[in-house]
Amino acid sequence: MSEPAAGPRLTDRQRLSWLRLIRTQNVGPASFRDLINRIGSAEVALEMLPELMISGGANRIVRIPSLAEAEAEMEAARRVGARFVGIGEADYPPLLRSMDNPPPLLAVRGNAAVFRLPGVAIVGARNASLAGIKMARMLAADLGRDGYGIVSGLARGIDTAAHQGSLLTGTVGVLAGGLDLPYPPENAGLCDDIAERGAVISEMPFGWQPRAQDFPRRNRLVAGAALGLVVVEAAQRSGSLISARLAGEMGRLVFAVPGSPLDPRAAGTNGLLKDGATLVTEASDISRAILPLTGMRAPDLPPFEDPPDFSATPPPGESDRTQVIEALGPTPVPVDEIIRHTGLHPAQVFMVLLELDLAGRLERHAGGNVSLVLGEG
Repeated sequence: MSEPAAGPRLTDRQRLSWLRLIRTQNVGPASFRDLINRIGSAEVALEMLPELMISGGANRIVRIPSLAEAEAEMEAARRVGARFVGIGEADYPPLLRSMDNPPPLLAVRGNAAVFRLPGVAIVGARNASLAGIKMARMLAADLGRDGYGIVSGLARGIDTAAHQGSLLTGTVGVLAGGLDLPYPPENAGLCDDIAERGAVISEMPFGWQPRAQDFPRRNRLVAGAALGLVVVEAAQRSGSLISARLAGEMGRLVFAVPGSPLDPRAAGTNGLLKDGATLVTEASDISRAILPLTGMRAPDLPPFEDPPDFSATPPPGESDRTQVIEALGPTPVPVDEIIRHTGLHPAQVFMVLLELDLAGRLERHAGGNVSLVLGEG
């Protein structure tokens, strides 16, 4: 793998402001993007957050991480040989940029050149069979020799085998917790091995112990960083099937390795095949399907903090906020429908939704739909 190409870079000051903003409670990837688009810079957005939260009806103003806290996290990254990469920088995984609401800032440890390989995700059961482990390792090794980068979640079983099979050719490990706390702990050595030729990434803070709800979030990045996702073994209810669903929603190809109907670890993969996933018995089944996609052009690098001109659009008033809130409910609705229903300027509607989001009163759904958090309104 060659060194990553040069490109635009955040300044040190911008990077610290981005880190403080994304680490603020109620600021997720979508609200981060909306803040930058509306206000123009993370630094100004940090100053405006309390006012925006109050406008959205927040019961309390959440604490914004201090500059010293952001600098401490930067130092924690340096201690483990990691760095923070912004979405507009050349070292950011290009396929992640095409996701809905990609992380604006990623902690990256290793060689970012691996992100430029066409990615294939391989996931599966933690309690995998020996046959499943052998299959995952073989698929990863063969795909790696064919020039593909392997993406997985560093879990026990299939994930571990996929990483091991592609260590020499390039693999990306996605963590559910902080980069300094590999999970499971026994894979700390594997993380070190991956970082030598590939990369380990996380959107979570340093020192963050992963919780159950963090793994689907991790699975979203595994699916988003690849052109296709292969499930080797999976029970009927498993995180691997969540990854497959997310991959399908993102327009990625979904593959599955068939298994014995008598083995519950194959129930999920066999179900995927019934639902139209591509059957896999060897690496060429994957590469043949993905090859036409490898020439796809990655999305352009977004500009850094280049504010659009909203000067001609007045800010939303109280009656505007009331209209938007009355149009919302617990059932997700497209933003376009809210704009049509209220007759407000799109910039005004997006601003009200941003205020509600920052106040913890809005829930975002796939496809750009939104709803009010239950109990709010």
